[in-house]
Amino acid sequence: MPRKFTKIAFTPAVKAAQAQRGSRETYARFEQSGPENDRVTPDIEEFIAEIDGFYLGTVGSNGYPYIQFRGGHPGFLKVIDEKTLGFADFKGNVQYVTIGNLSDSDKAFIFIMDYRHRKRLKIWGRAKYVESDRELIERLRIAEDDSEVERVILFQVEAWNWNCPQHIPIRYSEQEVTALKARISELEMLLSDRENLL
Repeated sequence: MPRKFTKIAFTPAVKAAQAQRGSRETYARFEQSGPENDRVTPDIEEFIAEIDGFYLGTVGSNGYPYIQFRGGHPGFLKVIDEKTLGFADFKGNVQYVTIGNLSDSDKAFIFIMDYRHRKRLKIWGRAKYVESDRELIERLRIAEDDSEVERVILFQVEAWNWNCPQHIPIRYSEQEVTALKARISELEMLLSDRENLL
């Protein structure tokens, strides 16, 4: 079976660009080999459970893409089942660009970047927002976050692809830096104590 993300991403214009630049033959073989990658795997579920942010892309009625960062406590993006992701949508700057775009077109994209481990995951799909289902809102709420939840966004997975780690700079979160500093201080104290004994 063909990899499903290539059906979405490799439009006729993309295939023409590949042919013009000499990579079409390689990608034609790539399209026909490997898994479909249209369901959430255990590895992806584990990856998603650890992330504290991602980028959500939607398309406006004028054809322009709109990208917005969504962040929260690790685990705020939840795997509902092997084809569905969901997250609580908090009250923000009340521009409602994402909501407006989803009212017009359900095509959406999730881009997850893990700088620490140099991993990035691209997920194509269709999204919708749900505002009146209190049970669903409570199911997707994170206990550690008391932010006001206005709605939930459900994302139906159509295809995914891991991107290569080339050119991803390694970055650490503030929490990771704090933990590393604490460990360095601990080791410096141990070294100092040892030197004092000698």
